[in-house]
Amino acid sequence: MIASDSLNVTHEDAQSIDDCWNRIGIHGDKSCPLLSEHIHCRNCAVYSAAATRLLDRYALQQEERASASIAVESEVKTRSLLMFRLGEEWLALATRSLVEVAPLQTIHSLPHQRSRALLGVANVRGALVACLSLVELLGLDSTSSVASGARVVPRMLIIAAHGGPVVVPVDEVDGIHAIDERILEAASRSGAQASAKYTRGVMQFKGRGLRWLDEDQLMSAVTRSLT
Repeated sequence: MIASDSLNVTHEDAQSIDDCWNRIGIHGDKSCPLLSEHIHCRNCAVYSAAATRLLDRYALQQEERASASIAVESEVKTRSLLMFRLGEEWLALATRSLVEVAPLQTIHSLPHQRSRALLGVANVRGALVACLSLVELLGLDSTSSVASGARVVPRMLIIAAHGGPVVVPVDEVDGIHAIDERILEAASRSGAQASAKYTRGVMQFKGRGLRWLDEDQLMSAVTRSLT
């Protein structure tokens, strides 16, 4: 379907074009002296030139609209966040801290664990990577409840900690989303995060509460758990 503003442009240009094909041409009284030569107006250079002019104007307007759209979009700053679930709580982590979302792997426990948050190690493409519990680090309820009939695939997040990557298992990954910086600023000012560990703010997303994690504080806690 052609947009109404495109039709307006076509109409405005038509006003300035001598539509001879409607007066003396194939759609008119057929008195044009060139009609016997061209058989149909669409074969005439006058008709072709008029059509080209209209198309050029339409293309120019589309380019102007696209440029304006890009300019507006560039004014809206967003931040890329990974949304995931642990137990009953949904959380968000800046993707700059994320290396990869990987399938769940077997976690091998270690003797003489250094901290309660250290679950052990997992094999990630042939390399043993330390595996930590975000549930323990964040002080969350470890009980996971999933609606009946829901298909949930647990994942492992490989995050870039100081000194090397670490793996954290999560119950569900929603995906990566670009969030307007203004929403994040409002969340950080809300004060709702004061009682939550390593949290920058709390916001609403897809009709549910979402806890936005402070990646710097979280990475420091991860490092402490490994030393």
